[in-house]
Amino acid sequence: MKIDKALEDHFEEIGNDHASSAAETPLRADAFDMADDEKIEHIEAQVYNIMETLGLDLTDDSLRGTPRRVAKMFVKEIFAGLHPDRKPKASTFSNKYKYGEMLVEKNITVYSTCEHHLLPIVGRAHIAYISNGTVVGLSKMNRIVDYFAKRPQVQERMTMQVVQELQNVLGTKDVACVIDAKHLCVNSRGIRDIESSTVTSEFGGKFKDPAVRREFLDYIKLDTQF
Repeated sequence: MKIDKALEDHFEEIGNDHASSAAETPLRADAFDMADDEKIEHIEAQVYNIMETLGLDLTDDSLRGTPRRVAKMFVKEIFAGLHPDRKPKASTFSNKYKYGEMLVEKNITVYSTCEHHLLPIVGRAHIAYISNGTVVGLSKMNRIVDYFAKRPQVQERMTMQVVQELQNVLGTKDVACVIDAKHLCVNSRGIRDIESSTVTSEFGGKFKDPAVRREFLDYIKLDTQF
């Protein structure tokens, strides 16, 4: 499919500026009509065509299995979070011990993929919530971050999605998330600035209060390395 040069430049500018279109990942209505195995077959063929077009010798032992490996990785691993059936079951429990302060889980590893260049986003997420009578298992917060990270992403959207999901799970607006990540589309191409990182945040409910927000940010700065 050919794209008009002006339109191509427009799309490239949007991608370089990391513009986000909405809080929801853009998906077609028929996104999950095709089974995973069928998707892998289709993607394998397309990756083969890309590599062949680049002039690579796909009869070489090192390259022969690459199209299949890439296809399986896309469907089963790095984009596995696209499928709603893979959303983690976040069981909640009654806050029987009446803990009323914020709970913070920080330094959650983020591995995602920039949707503009399909290059890695690598960083850390920090999450906090204040219970209104319900708590969630600590590992479930890691799993929620991982679920939304495993799809083509924009960091702003991912931050919002994590907060919105935890708000739904916990039945409270009092949730916050900060993500600090490096984008290889910035670090390894284009400007090639290997030092820069991107910080995004989403504050809900009580976290919009400057004092509560400051407490959360101070917790993030605590040295908890053991």
